[in-house]
Amino acid sequence: MTINCNGKLIDLATPKVMGILNITPDSFFDGGKYKNEADILFQTEKMLTEGATFIDVGAYSSRPGAKHITEQEELKRILPVVNLLVKTFPQIIISVDTFRSKVALETITSGAAIVNDISGGNMDPNMFKTVANLQVPYIVMHMLGTSQNMQKNPVYNNVTKEIISFFAAQISKLHQLKLNDVIIDVGFGFGKTINHNFEILKNLSLFKNLDAPILAGISRKSMLYKTLDISAKEALNATTSANTIALLNGANILRVHDVKEAVQAVKIVNQISF
Repeated sequence: MTINCNGKLIDLATPKVMGILNITPDSFFDGGKYKNEADILFQTEKMLTEGATFIDVGAYSSRPGAKHITEQEELKRILPVVNLLVKTFPQIIISVDTFRSKVALETITSGAAIVNDISGGNMDPNMFKTVANLQVPYIVMHMLGTSQNMQKNPVYNNVTKEIISFFAAQISKLHQLKLNDVIIDVGFGFGKTINHNFEILKNLSLFKNLDAPILAGISRKSMLYKTLDISAKEALNATTSANTIALLNGANILRVHDVKEAVQAVKIVNQISF
């Protein structure tokens, strides 16, 4: 459960927190919030101070129905931010949220350490070869369809078994390319109904059979706020509850908007002896 991030060995046997830094104008919770250097640096420093091990930078909104942008636009948004963060916080471990191999290559070359691919390698045929050549930790996420159509009546015969089968196939391909640092993300909210999401959360421990670290990205998602008939802004308590369940079921990384509360959840769960 150890991954190599720019020469730093990170032990995921103790769960870690990944702070979200969306530099998109239309992300579902914080779109447009961090659009200048001062705001970006303030939020990043806040998350690092609160205990984030990783900062996940995304320039392409993947919310349901999000607008598609070109590779050039994504690079234009994300490269200056990666350069700014590496210069300001030399010890930072940046995860880049992208499904494009060219964006992965250029951001890793600029100092990022992890590639976080919402498509699990399905939207760019060059992604697996690129991350294998770069020898960086790679997060494989499961998504049914694309951001533009994933929530239009997603159907599974057995959602847990089908996603486990998907990961088994993708992990095998990556291992054949000699990439060992593979992390799985079940993709809460990405081509799943609310019932699918809660079934996956309940069964998260089954994914440990894949022998790969598990990332849980549940923060303020619609599975929580729609269940409670509240807004995403009101869903912090629900997020902490769901994160705690994920930790108890084997999650190694929590990807969150609210780092302090996630770090507290990790500390509480760590007090329990299994």
